[in-house]
Amino acid sequence: MARRGETLREHILKAAKDVFLELGYERASMDLVAARAETSKRSLYAHFESKDKLFLAVVELVREYYLDRLRMPEDYSDDTAEAVVLFCGRFLQLLLWKPALRTCRLSIAEAERLPEASAEYFDAIFTTTHERLAAFLDQRYELEPRVGRDIARELLGHTVYPQLFRALLGVEEPLQDMPDEASIATDVDLAPIRTAVAALLPR
Repeated sequence: MARRGETLREHILKAAKDVFLELGYERASMDLVAARAETSKRSLYAHFESKDKLFLAVVELVREYYLDRLRMPEDYSDDTAEAVVLFCGRFLQLLLWKPALRTCRLSIAEAERLPEASAEYFDAIFTTTHERLAAFLDQRYELEPRVGRDIARELLGHTVYPQLFRALLGVEEPLQDMPDEASIATDVDLAPIRTAVAALLPR
């Protein structure tokens, strides 16, 4: 049965995501995306009028996937400190997954030519994570304005971003399989995160 409407659009986006991650923006072509999606170029252009628009839509798709997998800090534990540890661990785990690293590298590579896409990626992956953690800390500790944001920034800066940077440069091996929440402690060293959380959370 032929795909139509939103079903076809979603199928095209999934195919385009794979093509962009495999080849990068420049080498990816609308012809290849149409072929991979098993649809016509006419159908492809009916949904996405240009490769730029298609790329922006792929970034939005990645955003939806990511936020669904990350969830909220309170979803990880009833204990506040443990919830923060596991939330930060899950964030790092998701970032270290090979397709996630490729997406981050692609966004960096296209930042000058497609700043809108890179900004949307940054907001989805980094700003939203920071805001979720800050709001959780504010609610649990009844903090003064901006205190939760400062603590969240310190936590992520000490526990997540250095390892992400090493992985982006290929210094650390990425996670090959889709990260399972149940394997956070296996995929990520939680000890430094626990140390940072103990030092930075209000007592």
